[in-house]
Amino acid sequence: MDCKYFGECGACRLYENGYEGQLDEKISENKLLFSEYYDGDISIYKSLTSHYRARSEFKIWHKGNAIFYAMNHQDKKNVVLIDECPQVNTFIADLMPKLLHLIKEKKIDFKLFGADFLSSSKGEIVVSLLYHRKLDDEWFQKAKEIASELDIYIIGRARKQKLVIGQDFITEYLNINEKIYKFHYIENSFTQPNPRVNEQMIAWAMKSLSNIGGDLLELYCGAGNFTIPFATQFQKILATEISKSSINAAKENMALNGVTNIEFVRMSVEEFVQALDGVRSFRRMQHIDIQSYDIQTLFVDPPRSGMDALSLQFATRYQNILYISCNPKTLYRDIEILSKTHKIVDMALFDQFPYTHHVEMGVKLVKK
Repeated sequence: MDCKYFGECGACRLYENGYEGQLDEKISENKLLFSEYYDGDISIYKSLTSHYRARSEFKIWHKGNAIFYAMNHQDKKNVVLIDECPQVNTFIADLMPKLLHLIKEKKIDFKLFGADFLSSSKGEIVVSLLYHRKLDDEWFQKAKEIASELDIYIIGRARKQKLVIGQDFITEYLNINEKIYKFHYIENSFTQPNPRVNEQMIAWAMKSLSNIGGDLLELYCGAGNFTIPFATQFQKILATEISKSSINAAKENMALNGVTNIEFVRMSVEEFVQALDGVRSFRRMQHIDIQSYDIQTLFVDPPRSGMDALSLQFATRYQNILYISCNPKTLYRDIEILSKTHKIVDMALFDQFPYTHHVEMGVKLVKK
């Protein structure tokens, strides 16, 4: 990827040796990090080298009468004004200058400070425009004209306001092992930013859990990104998530894909452990016969902070653990604990965030 803002824009920090060079650096770093617990081969999954991001957030910078997209400078003190970003997919890249021009032309740039893009692989786009002012009917009408002209959806966000023009989600299609899965991605909710790498992650996870037997328990299930493809491999799946909006999206995505063997439950890990052990009953789980599950495998994809102490202790109950992590450092911390009862039998590195120090890791552990 060539970018005229390399060296200034803080979004990319590993660029001097090209795509393969930055990937080699991350592979070496993580092989060394986990060498104490795993000396086998690490499967490597590459990204596209440019136009790989399906969501991105930009500052809007006002300079005189003009407005610009902006990113944080590498010095973390200043900003870099940009007119393009080769990270974003071609649909977002094409839209960016057109949108900025119309925002200025329609005079809806007053106190606009951010623009967030969410795109499907087929070019359906939701743009969230972020304001430090209350949005009125005039704003809505002008934004509606822009949405119509550019064939996009626009969300206007201000304090205690969310104005939706069209809809607040896009429909993404993921190709996993030559089967198409359909997902609704909702604006302002977490989605995997790199769809092609996401497909590879899901395929690796499915391979890791093939012919494993028993039922599956998933913690931190989000909107069902992994859960729904897993449905073909298990008789029953129980999936938990603390976010109400994510659980609602997961149930909707389950219906979109005609899946019927997953129970999505909104509860914390602590609450689930209490329910599983019969310590406490929850109305949310009244329709679920939890004792009918033969859970032998636990799947987790926690936030960057990793698993908490209770989750780690709970995880050691299960024969198989599959752990997806977006933070190798917290993964290493958690492996230190899990390695007392489990052994790593497979590991993968997914280059979800090219030209940065970040990677996604996958680890399969089996009870000793």
